[in-house]
Amino acid sequence: MADTDPTLLEPKLLRLLDLLYTTRSVTKSAEQLGQSQPTVSIWLGRLRTQFNDPLFVRTPEGMQPTPRTDGLIATVREVLVGLRRLSESEVVFDPAQSRREFRIFMTDASHVTLLPRLFSHVRALAPQVRLEAATIDASLVPALQSGEADLALGLVRGLEAGQEAGFYQQSLFGQDWICLCNARHPRIGNTFTLQDYLAEAHIGIVSGTGYQLLDSTLKALGVERRVLLELPGFLGLAAILADNDLVATLPRHIGETLAQAAGLRVLVCPLPIPPFTVKQYWYARYHHDPANRWLRGVCAELFMDVR
Repeated sequence: MADTDPTLLEPKLLRLLDLLYTTRSVTKSAEQLGQSQPTVSIWLGRLRTQFNDPLFVRTPEGMQPTPRTDGLIATVREVLVGLRRLSESEVVFDPAQSRREFRIFMTDASHVTLLPRLFSHVRALAPQVRLEAATIDASLVPALQSGEADLALGLVRGLEAGQEAGFYQQSLFGQDWICLCNARHPRIGNTFTLQDYLAEAHIGIVSGTGYQLLDSTLKALGVERRVLLELPGFLGLAAILADNDLVATLPRHIGETLAQAAGLRVLVCPLPIPPFTVKQYWYARYHHDPANRWLRGVCAELFMDVR
């Protein structure tokens, strides 16, 4: 008979159970664990034996948890947080000596505008600390709750609307909107009106909250723009604008950063798109954690009221 003593569970198996619950995918869990898919399948088999339950059932929508797993996950995550704290054993956080790893969820734009400055500053203060930047997605909330991530930077609509209890937020800087085009655009002169905007062809960026604000504004005005190219993010945007007579609409910080790097022209946006505030978010459980407080302080120092 297999030994089902719960004290024999290895941390890596608990980590796998947590990842499978979040990703619903053996492949994605294996990638995050740095293991092969066959190895992870073996680990899952050990978990199933340990708990005498399938734990996850394969469906067209992915690996769906059983009721037993639903009942286990909160305790599993508490154990993982406890193990993480035990391994760090830092009552006082000393950035100069720490080997801590911080995981930060960031918007696509923040990877360009905020991450380079943040990494350089952290490296100067804490040379042995490791940063991992993750893209904001559906795993953000459970990752912050479980301690698998430390912060989120950007505008997170789910947290803004108060849909999740137990989260803190701090405003960093405001964002309005601009348009970018080729510095030698053949048709755009000294002024750029709504009529001009609608007459031009556009590049659409479909990631993040900004896209939703822009789309809502166009719908409210009862107009449509002619989008010839859609991009999932800002990668490649500047190079395409520099070689074509297209227009892009984007938040000021990322827009001015790309314009400076690629010699693009900045235009006043003729659409009344609502401004928004970039914030940092963290879970209440880690509000007093010395390392988390240090990281939040660094972000506030660097980005509060950034221009």
